[in-house]
Amino acid sequence: MTPEGKVKNKVREILKALKAYYIMPATGGYGSSGAPDFVVCYKGRFMGIECKAEGNKPTALQEKNLQGIRATKGFAYVVNEDNVSMLREIMEVDAL
Repeated sequence: MTPEGKVKNKVREILKALKAYYIMPATGGYGSSGAPDFVVCYKGRFMGIECKAEGNKPTALQEKNLQGIRATKGFAYVVNEDNVSMLREIMEVDAL
């Protein structure tokens, strides 16, 4: 499994534990390029989560999508192996 795949698995575990609604949109082809890895609704809040690993950063298109979520009062996160352990707490605070 790739390092990014491991981050995605941890995010999925957290979302399931929180009983959050989420989807992982398909990208390319018929999907939406640049969409976050996870599109989430938690306690009535819209959230996008982009997963990265090994120091990678979101692409320009991914960053544009994350900024679009933030611009409409949603929450957008970039999660990696260093901060994934804080995701649950961050989501809880933002969902207040």
